[in-house]
Amino acid sequence: MRALMPWTGMTSSRKEMDRLFERFLEPVWPEMPMLAEWEPTLDISENKDAVTVKAELPGMEQKDIAVSLQDGVLTIKGEKQAEKEEKDKRYRRVERSYGAFFRSIRLPAAVEAGKVTATFNNGVVIITLPKAPEDKSTTIPVKAA
Repeated sequence: MRALMPWTGMTSSRKEMDRLFERFLEPVWPEMPMLAEWEPTLDISENKDAVTVKAELPGMEQKDIAVSLQDGVLTIKGEKQAEKEEKDKRYRRVERSYGAFFRSIRLPAAVEAGKVTATFNNGVVIITLPKAPEDKSTTIPVKAA
């Protein structure tokens, strides 16, 4: 006759669940973005006269940025260069993204290409795109007949 052995399936399942929760609660360093994944954040606003695009480009220089407009699509591109290596510093972790990027957006209105301006100050490029005269909206009053 066989001796009755207690069922141990529940114990091993509990150990596995404990291990799962321990791994879940461990502090994990976030993954570093790949170079090709970096892209600047944009703010796009519009009023009756112009569309304005602001792009945050921290750590970049004016000479590394190119802005173009073609067929109603605004493109901002550039390359963020790596910093020089410093011999006496020991880093545990460096969280900076480097490499080429581009952002293209279709504009919500027709613009006068010859009057577009782009300014760069403190890591932010501001592109002002004046609307074409035919695209400026007007309010049409409705009259009683």
